[in-house]
Amino acid sequence: MGDGNGVQMEGGCACGELRYRLTSAPLFVHCCHCRWCQRETGAAFALNAMIEADRVVVLKGTPEVVPTPTQSGRGQKFSRCPACKVALWSNYAGAGDAVRFVRVGTLDQPDQLPPDIHIYTASKQPWVVIPEGAVALPKYYSKDDYWPESSLARWKAVKG
Repeated sequence: MGDGNGVQMEGGCACGELRYRLTSAPLFVHCCHCRWCQRETGAAFALNAMIEADRVVVLKGTPEVVPTPTQSGRGQKFSRCPACKVALWSNYAGAGDAVRFVRVGTLDQPDQLPPDIHIYTASKQPWVVIPEGAVALPKYYSKDDYWPESSLARWKAVKG
């Protein structure tokens, strides 16, 4: 019911019509610096907390699901507030509907979830400085090499 420190993780859109709660810590947090994420967010990177869909509880409102193209051609589904259009999470084709990529910036306290890994740093903006000691990779990676055992077990359970 929190990040392991007893802190509730709740968030929502800009206008307040949609509110949600994470009922556990996420599987892993990506900071993606690919140019596609830059385009989709209008920012230098996307910060996504991967978590099982059944651990994201909608407290208020109903998200609008918007199919969106991806560079891979497999697409993704953004869940947005129908009023203010803020994207709260997405479901990528590779992970399916069982795993949500929650936009960390929509949390009330986004500083609770710093990135576990920086990916696609080969295409990061040159003025973005990745902290010393952070795990940073030029492209994608294998979960087995970076995820904790507990997250790998949860991933295997959700993926069947």
